Amino acid sequence: MQAVAIFRFSPTEGPGRFAEWLDANGVPRRVIALDEDEAVPKEPKAFSGIALMGGPMSANDPLPWNVPLLELLRSAVRADVPVLGHCLGGQLLAKALGATVTQTATPEIGWGDVHTANADRAREWFGGCSSFTTFQWHYDVFALPARATRVLTNPHNAEQAYTLGKHIGFQGHIEMTRDMVETWCRTGANELPEQTAGAVQSRADILHGVDAHLAALGEVADRVYSHWAKGLAR
Repeated sequence: MQAVAIFRFSPTEGPGRFAEWLDANGVPRRVIALDEDEAVPKEPKAFSGIALMGGPMSANDPLPWNVPLLELLRSAVRADVPVLGHCLGGQLLAKALGATVTQTATPEIGWGDVHTANADRAREWFGGCSSFTTFQWHYDVFALPARATRVLTNPHNAEQAYTLGKHIGFQGHIEMTRDMVETWCRTGANELPEQTAGAVQSRADILHGVDAHLAALGEVADRVYSHWAKGLAR
């Protein structure tokens, strides 16, 4: 099997639990570090699948990798090479599919509940789970791409995840590890309030019960990754 390409946009936003799942299941992977100026490959069929992680930038920023990456994602969808987007990655996939990415009136930072939508399609990805607590850290949101199906939602931002065939994009972060949570709380400390306000949590509330949150979220992530991996090119 060819490797899964994992696009990294920031050194603090690596593949986390996703990499752990791939390694545990013998799926080869290759991290493409755009934060270190690695070039965007042109041929999606060089990989069994394409995953995109999070990052502090906007999908609308005119960065050197933006245009070639969007074209790669469009080519991957045309070639039926499965794409998986986490947060910024979900926004980039949505933009590649023609949807808009805009600033939200309700940023979400910390732990928050999401609920499944479109029961039949959601069941394929999440099993019998009707809601779960995910991790969020975003100021932008994507609109639902044409022909895509909304599979997660919440009251703050309606589009929390969508699927299109083998492809899935998330607004939140299902890939979190304890090290990632602690690192983001440290590097993003100036974005956190002293006390939780609305959908933006304080550092204390983010870290309270973090191991239990991660264990529950990890079960959801493993189910998603397992279903996504069924579509990998062999």
